[in-house]
Parts: sequence; structure tokens; C-alpha cells
Amino acid sequence: MKHPAVPYVLPMAVFLGFLFIQDLLAPIGSLEFPLRVVILSAVLWVFSRQVISFRCERPWASILLGVVVCALWVAPDQLFPGYRGHWLFSSFGEVKTSIDAKLLGDPMVLFFRSIRAVILVPIIEELFWRAWMMRWLIKPEFTTVPLGAYSAQAFWIVAVLFASEHGPFWEVGLLCGIIYNWWMVKTKSLGDLILTHAVTNLCLSLFTMYTKQWQYWL
Repeated sequence: MKHPAVPYVLPMAVFLGFLFIQDLLAPIGSLEFPLRVVILSAVLWVFSRQVISFRCERPWASILLGVVVCALWVAPDQLFPGYRGHWLFSSFGEVKTSIDAKLLGDPMVLFFRSIRAVILVPIIEELFWRAWMMRWLIKPEFTTVPLGAYSAQAFWIVAVLFASEHGPFWEVGLLCGIIYNWWMVKTKSLGDLILTHAVTNLCLSLFTMYTKQWQYWL
């Protein structure tokens, strides 16, 4: 019998695993992007489909919040050119995309990178951060803790760890983590969090491709 955390944690582990072997995947070029989508989709389907819920309590508010979070994400760099170059941010990683510059003009790469950002990442990250970790930090027997249960310690640990996942964008990652955590406490709905996160990533992907500010695609 599988551990109850597996459906929540395994997809994130596979997602991070791809980041660790990114250089090893370089020789296959653009095929890396559909490969990631296929494997991550398969992991979610096989291991996590029974715990995923797309039911939303406040769909319109979730959509609006997703747009607001995207605006907050890009605002500092748009309002203050050179802002991201400060050592407070650059010391946490290079401000550039992980995608090979030669591939940024490939429609297949842009399509599958967008699919990953808009569909897969919201499910994977919300399962891990807010459906599992926020509850697990309250009580290791996390399945006995309802979604959206509030604990100050769990709330802020998840927000900080979520921020650390975003490297040189840590400060907007922290703000985003706080907002997402608050929305989970407010709605107690995985579906609302997935929708909000998906809208944020959709808006950010469209902005990135339109402006060609590829640094937003880490």
C-alpha cells in the first residue's frame, strides 16, 4: 500500500528531478519539452488523479486573483529597470531563462513550455505546497487535517520555501506564496488554487512570449 503522501509529493520530485538532469537532456534539443510534459502528465494520472480536484468555490475571484498575482510578479522589473540586477536578487541565481536561446524561436518549444507552465505546474505545485506541506507541517498524519487549515508556522514556512524555489525572483515568489497560502485558507479548495495558479502562469507566459522577456521562464 502506497504512502498517503505519494500522490502529493511524487509529481514534485519528478519535476525537480528534471531540473537536476537538465544539462543531460540538452542533446535531445526541443524534444526535451514534450518529453517533460508526457512524463509529468503520466505521473499525475497514475499516482495523483484520485486526490486532484478541479472543483472551485470562487472561480471568478480565483481568476481575478491570478491576474493580479501576475501583475505583481512583473511589476518591479517593469517599473524599475535594472532592479533585478541588484545583489539581493542576483546572488540567488542568474536572471536568465534556462531555455537554450536557439530554441526560443521554435513553436513546439513555446507550446510545450506553456502547457507545462499553465496546466502541469499549477497542479504539481499546489498538490505539494498547499495540499500536502501546509497540512503535513501541522500534523504528520496530514490526511486528518482539512485543506486550508491555518497554522502560522505552516503558513510562513511554506511561503518562504515557495519563495526559495524561484531563485532571483524570490521576493515576488514570497509575495505570491503568501497570497496563494491565504487563498487556500480562505477557500479551502484545491481547485481554486489550481485555477489561480494557472491563470497567473498563463498571463505570465503570454507576457513573456509577447515581450520576449524570457527571464521569466526560469
